[in-house]
Amino acid sequence: MLNISNNGIGHRISKTDLSTLNKVESRISSKVLRRLLYLFSSGIFILLFVPWTQNIRSGGYVTTLKPDQRPQTINSIIAGRVEEWYVQEGDLVKKGDMILNISEVKDEYFDPQLLERTEDQLRAKELSVVAYMEKVKALDNQIDAMASTGKLKLEQVKNKLKQADLKIQSDSIKYQAALTNLKIASEQYVRMQKLYDDGLKSLTDLESRKLSLQKAESEKISAENDLLTSQNERINAAVEINSIQAKYRDDISKAESEKYTAMSNMYDAEAVVTKMQNQFRNYSIRTGMYFITAPQDGYVTKAIQSGIGETIKEGDPIVSIMPSVYDLTVALFVRPIDLPLVKQGQKVRIQFDGWPAIVFSGWPNTSYGTYGGIVFAVDNFISDNGMYRVLVSPDPSDHAWPDALRVGAGTSNFMLLKDVPIWYELWRQINGFPPDYYVNLDNQTTKK
Repeated sequence: MLNISNNGIGHRISKTDLSTLNKVESRISSKVLRRLLYLFSSGIFILLFVPWTQNIRSGGYVTTLKPDQRPQTINSIIAGRVEEWYVQEGDLVKKGDMILNISEVKDEYFDPQLLERTEDQLRAKELSVVAYMEKVKALDNQIDAMASTGKLKLEQVKNKLKQADLKIQSDSIKYQAALTNLKIASEQYVRMQKLYDDGLKSLTDLESRKLSLQKAESEKISAENDLLTSQNERINAAVEINSIQAKYRDDISKAESEKYTAMSNMYDAEAVVTKMQNQFRNYSIRTGMYFITAPQDGYVTKAIQSGIGETIKEGDPIVSIMPSVYDLTVALFVRPIDLPLVKQGQKVRIQFDGWPAIVFSGWPNTSYGTYGGIVFAVDNFISDNGMYRVLVSPDPSDHAWPDALRVGAGTSNFMLLKDVPIWYELWRQINGFPPDYYVNLDNQTTKK
């Protein structure tokens, strides 16, 4: 049976009664096996050429498109004591609705009439500024009046000096005339004395000439005295000019000093007024912070502070609010090696946690339970997890996302790339190459 020798015994055995041996020796089973192997190999070979859509798989979560639509925490700007709650968790609040009332805990703001008293102080300081301004104006008028008066006084003394100069000239001429008269009288007296000694003139004529000489001497002394008086008057006029200039200069300087002092006080008062206005404004704004209101329409999701009489500090969180109107988007993360493949407007398939789905990542058209999305934005900086964040908005040409979807839900995403044969995808995966980036040359030419 084993055919290991030339002495066979097959001719001695009757095969009519051995059906199993007949089937084995007929080799029909081996033919069926070969056919099955051929069909399976052919199917695998054909399958290798079936198109496969390359994709980038990544996880993510549901968020909102705009920052003001995301869950937010309302903080207390000032320190206070909880007095009364107006909402509870789950309530829908409108923008401006009161959420909480707090009271003051700092002793510098305890005065219930703090605003009125501060306003009175501010008004008094403003009146002080007005008074200083009026004083500055009065000093300006006083300085102008003194300058005008000093100018007139100076002109008056200058005229007096000019008169003294003219009087000196007049008295000088009179003095010269008196000297001439004295000289003539003296010569006439000498000639009369000589004629008297010769007996040609009488004593009466001599005495008359002597009287004339004495009179000329007297006129000469009087003219000299008048000349000296005129010179003294001129000196006095010059001294008076210097005195008037010094006096009005000192008076004007004193008035200007008082003016600058008043201006300095006015500027100090204006600075105090500005500071008090700022303080009054701060007090007014602080008074409005005792009632904490909703910044926008939304639902109160959690009361972080609770109870009555609890003290909170500046910046402490009070409640968290989820806006009632929001545009959902998905934030997913891709590896740095896949970042060059991600572009705005790229198609993305999304599977949301909690929604049943049958997913074939390479055949997105045969997947069930996934939703379409479009890449809206790509971060330019890497995240803390070492990957880049990508925001995906709903695809308007695809099915709408579920209405029951909430912010924070997890997602499984795959971004669609180029269609390649399965054999190429297997070869790429084995070698660890990145996916191929699909570029539509016709679209690029049209855009150019």
